[in-house]
Parts: sequence; structure tokens; C-alpha cells
Amino acid sequence: MAMYEMKPEYYTGIDFVDEEHKKLFEIANTVYDLLIDEFIPDKYDYIMEVVDELKNYAKYHFDHEEKYMKETSYRRFLSHKVAHDDFIEKIGKYDAEIIDENQKESLMELLEFLTNWLVEHILKQDKLFIE
Repeated sequence: MAMYEMKPEYYTGIDFVDEEHKKLFEIANTVYDLLIDEFIPDKYDYIMEVVDELKNYAKYHFDHEEKYMKETSYRRFLSHKVAHDDFIEKIGKYDAEIIDENQKESLMELLEFLTNWLVEHILKQDKLFIE
């Protein structure tokens, strides 16, 4: 059972956006699974891997979304792009040394950030596409 999933209220009705959001929820699940896994004493490599995946996938998704917004002359494009840039900046601040020293705290913080961001951003901002 996945801890994080796309609920009906998260769907925007734009297929590619919804599919990409599903993938972001999957990454959140990977972070969660890693956090609760008692059998991996040193999670550093796994954390670095998931942070990288998140960074790369978020960039891919945001580029895709922004291209769509431009094509549809979306009027809130700039503020939306700022939110995307903030996310990338925040993920970019996950420093290898800090993660290595505080693996559990890093995972918890990443998970909290990701959860809040996914839900807030999808429900409050991405939903405005379809209005």
C-alpha cells in the first residue's frame, strides 16, 4: 500500500500533467519507504539517488508544464514558474555532507517538504489551469 497516492481531487484533467504528478508521488513513496526501512543502516547512497531523481524529474515535469502554459497563454505563468524555480532551488540545497551526517532528519525534512509541496502546488496552482 502506497503512503502517497494521486487522489481524485489531485487530477487536473490534463493527461500528461496527471501522469507526471503520479510519478512525483511515486518518488515521495520511495523517500517514505527509505525513511521507514530498518534494514539499511547506511542510507546515504539511496538518499543521494532519490534526491537526484527528484531534481531531474521535477525539472523535466516543470519544463513540460511551462511549455504547455506558454502554448495556452496561461495568465499566471510567471508566478507559477517562480514556484517551480523555488522548488528546484530548495532541492538543490540538499547538501551531501548534511545528508550524510543526519540521514533520518534529511529524509524526514525532504518528505515533509515534498508532501506539502505536492499537495499545495497541485491543489492550489495546477488546478488553476483548468479554470
